[in-house]
Amino acid sequence: MSIYWLDQEKIAFPHHQHANEYGILAAGGDLSMERIIFAYQNGIFPWYNEGEPILWWSPDPRFVLFPEDLKIAKSMRSYFNQGKFAFSFDTAFSKVIGQCKVTDREGQGGQSWITPEMQAAYIQLHELGYAHSVEVWQNGQLVGGLYGIAMGKVFFGESMFTEVSNASKFGFINLVKHLIPQGFELIDCQQETKHLASLGAEAIPRPDFLKLLTNLIKSPQPSGRWEYPKDQVGEIHFP
Repeated sequence: MSIYWLDQEKIAFPHHQHANEYGILAAGGDLSMERIIFAYQNGIFPWYNEGEPILWWSPDPRFVLFPEDLKIAKSMRSYFNQGKFAFSFDTAFSKVIGQCKVTDREGQGGQSWITPEMQAAYIQLHELGYAHSVEVWQNGQLVGGLYGIAMGKVFFGESMFTEVSNASKFGFINLVKHLIPQGFELIDCQQETKHLASLGAEAIPRPDFLKLLTNLIKSPQPSGRWEYPKDQVGEIHFP
């Protein structure tokens, strides 16, 4: 199956049914704010290696987490009850995406899909209030984190990193605990990983994902910078 090549001037994507067996829907275009925002609104995301054309993806099935299905292992409870980590939102976005970029991941051959252009684009999305970061701290040092896009009642997870055991998992759990009272109903994890599966994420057919997305992203306006109330830090406890 041939891959659809995007018009550089026109912001549009082919129908999802035209994605190939790997989930690649189109190539080319640019990383303008308008194109990226339109892509996420329609369940499409960019992912490519430096030196390659921009690739736009719509995988089937789609790996997602329904926030109420979050699984927290008993082994994680001490991290909350004993205050082993601190966390924050949107205080070090550039550092988080920078650490995600340099994290060595299995199967990527030392390359990162977070190209300089991608990095700059998501920092701009953060400045516009669409992209958000979770930072995990230990003794004042950034030891883990993740970032993604928030639109409507959907959070699109992009990447995470960890310097010490369970730091990224700690950050993800706090993210979900933040999203639930804000009315978020879906976290898009894009593609399956054992790490996210252990937290309760599951694969659903692409048509089901797109139907959910249509209902949950009716108001894709930026949410602005997130601030976590200081008096609530440490309030998550487990028996």
